[in-house]
Amino acid sequence: MKLNNKRFITIENKKGISSNETIFFYSQYKNIITGTYKGGEIEEGLIIGKQIDNSRVELLFQCLTKDGNLKAGESKGIISKNKSGKLELKFEWNWLNGDLSGGTSAYIEIT
Repeated sequence: MKLNNKRFITIENKKGISSNETIFFYSQYKNIITGTYKGGEIEEGLIIGKQIDNSRVELLFQCLTKDGNLKAGESKGIISKNKSGKLELKFEWNWLNGDLSGGTSAYIEIT
């Protein structure tokens, strides 16, 4: 499963700052993943990572929030396909700055 030219919104993120107003756009070349995200509390965000195998990814992410904070984190995720054929992403993540906390989040593909 590849993420190239796929868009996602957040469906669950109890401890993070992305929301259902945040749009994630991914590009992929071979196993290299890049992306951008914005919306909700996030002014601008960037992603770089790699696909480990057909269903696993590792990402680094950074963003500037609307209130001027710079945030950076890392995540390990699973790609799956739901019954309607849309891709879903589920991540375990943690911040690399600030309070170093972490959590889990889930995203669904939008068309």
